Amino acid sequence: MKKLRIDLQALIFLLPFLIVYVLFTIWPMIKGAQMSFYKWTLIRKMKYVGWDNFQRMFHDDQFWAAVWHSTIFVFLTTPTMIVLAIALALIANRKSKLQKLYRSAFFLPSILSVSVASYLGLFMFQPYTGFINGILHGLGILAEGKEIFWLTEPSLAWIAVAALTLWWTVGFNFILYLSAMQEIPDEIYEAASLDGAAKGQMFWRITLPMMNSITRMILMLQIIASYKVFMQIYIITGGGPLDSTRPIIQYIYQSGFKKNDLGYAATMSYMLFAILLVLSIIQYVVNNRKEAA
Repeated sequence: MKKLRIDLQALIFLLPFLIVYVLFTIWPMIKGAQMSFYKWTLIRKMKYVGWDNFQRMFHDDQFWAAVWHSTIFVFLTTPTMIVLAIALALIANRKSKLQKLYRSAFFLPSILSVSVASYLGLFMFQPYTGFINGILHGLGILAEGKEIFWLTEPSLAWIAVAALTLWWTVGFNFILYLSAMQEIPDEIYEAASLDGAAKGQMFWRITLPMMNSITRMILMLQIIASYKVFMQIYIITGGGPLDSTRPIIQYIYQSGFKKNDLGYAATMSYMLFAILLVLSIIQYVVNNRKEAA
């Protein structure tokens, strides 16, 4: 009876969260699954269509193009993010008078909202008046009278969006790596130094291996976050030029709220969920095998 009373007390405290979680997470997921089997508009559900939305999705070239665009973004940002976060953490972890400045400066962009960061990126990559082209002109890298049109060339647009995203989001991963580095006992480095190990050897043989768990977590989170990219691309390029940077989330948004086809949008959302679920399972299995070995 005492254990039951304790469980009931715990349930009372958990109940407000559970109600909110069911209303705003579980119920929308169930409703979305239902919508994927209907012709559903913003006004009402029209008719049951069975698996037609799924068949349409598998034959939709624009859908697969949008998935590929999101995958390009994953490949551009994920490995670069990990390398950049480690490099910044190494700089901020060194004993220096500027240590606090480094930590503040590296983390500060991550407190910006996505709209603020995106409009800053839009200003920085503009031709003629943009900050990036101005710097290139000042350094003599870009000849006078010539401009780089970052946002109208597909390859350059990807570079611009990826660079903005890295600058804006690296702070969170930087903090994770910095915390992991500070948890490594100094005695290990002292023993390695006494054995004649150079700083480079200590980094590759001590620092990196002891941060493997953090790296695996960041890798998984970064892949998921990159597949869900939307707002910065929507603000900076609008998915252009010619839909060459339109990610899957933007295509889902356009299908659901601009073309008034919520049933098809829900179908694509669940396909994206399935892709992320499969990637997460693969990474989980691989990580478990590495830990077992």
